[in-house]
Amino acid sequence: MLLTAFIIMRLLHGSWVHAVAQSTFAAFIGAVAGLATLGVYYLRRREDFRHLVRNSDNQIHVEAKQLYQEIIAQAVPFIILGAGITIFMLIDQFTFFKIMKMATNYNYTTLSDLYAMFAVNSNKLIMITVSLSSALAITAVPMLSEALTNGDKTEIRKQNSNVLGLFMFVMIPAALGMAAIAGPLNRVFYGTSHQALGANILTFSSIISIPMGMFVVISAVMQGLSQNRRAVRFFAVGTVVKFILQWPCTYFLGSFGPLLSTGIGLTVANWLILRYMNRHFGFEKHMLDIGFRKITKYSLFMYVIALITVYGLNFIVQLVGNPFGRTVSLIVTLVAVGIGGLVYIYLALKSRIADMILGPRSVKLRRLLKIE
Repeated sequence: MLLTAFIIMRLLHGSWVHAVAQSTFAAFIGAVAGLATLGVYYLRRREDFRHLVRNSDNQIHVEAKQLYQEIIAQAVPFIILGAGITIFMLIDQFTFFKIMKMATNYNYTTLSDLYAMFAVNSNKLIMITVSLSSALAITAVPMLSEALTNGDKTEIRKQNSNVLGLFMFVMIPAALGMAAIAGPLNRVFYGTSHQALGANILTFSSIISIPMGMFVVISAVMQGLSQNRRAVRFFAVGTVVKFILQWPCTYFLGSFGPLLSTGIGLTVANWLILRYMNRHFGFEKHMLDIGFRKITKYSLFMYVIALITVYGLNFIVQLVGNPFGRTVSLIVTLVAVGIGGLVYIYLALKSRIADMILGPRSVKLRRLLKIE
């Protein structure tokens, strides 16, 4: 979706209507690919399914009404939680302009630009890191459901910790890394218009992406633990907090206000979910404590290195007199990402913190990178 929009708008200088149409069509292509994957899986396992049917004792009978009720009971919380971040964005969409008209004398065009900076431009970029980290962490949810079915409390506690550990291992450095390269990254995608404000909003959005990604992950964990309704109630509390803080935050902080209210609202929901999980299922706290401290420390170090790289390359570009175009900004972004990423990977492998997350694969990586 991002690629088609960028090619049509920037390279081919096409209309935004055509860009939106093609980007939306990309979602259809993704859905078709997903259905094709399910179809291939079914065909491969078809004989297994038929074997189960032939050898079934047919002792369990489920009424159609009961089946539909169960589907609805599972689907509605899944839809609400899955659309959680979108619901928060809808709140911004319907309140931002009204609040800003009371707070400022800006015309509609200026307000639209300010809204686009946090709700469209930065949001599209941070959702890449949120989706990536969430997808990796959620892979442990099926094992969590299996442990719950077997009543294995030790395994549940272990899988809870694995999910959070994997999320932190990916999300924290990704968020801080994007904050470090916010300036050139914003220029690559959105040009030099309102560059300073756009970069600052992207930096702040990158930090807010951490509670956003956390909510996506732990709400999925709650569903894996058959706590759908409770997770929806916790999300509702976070939504109420978002509503309460939306007006003062937006009135006094402008484009940063909706991001701050979103961050606080999701943090409240996350805290309620984590407190419930800790009380009723538990975590391996020692492992998470060590992992969080080391991951945060290495991520901050990586952030500083990437930021220094960006400022250093910017200084060189200004020294030679080259303009900050998209090509130069792309080079700066790639170099900073490469250096920062290598620093984080080296520290994670060297300290063995990667072993807690990646398991035996980290040994192969150390051998490949010649890290003792």
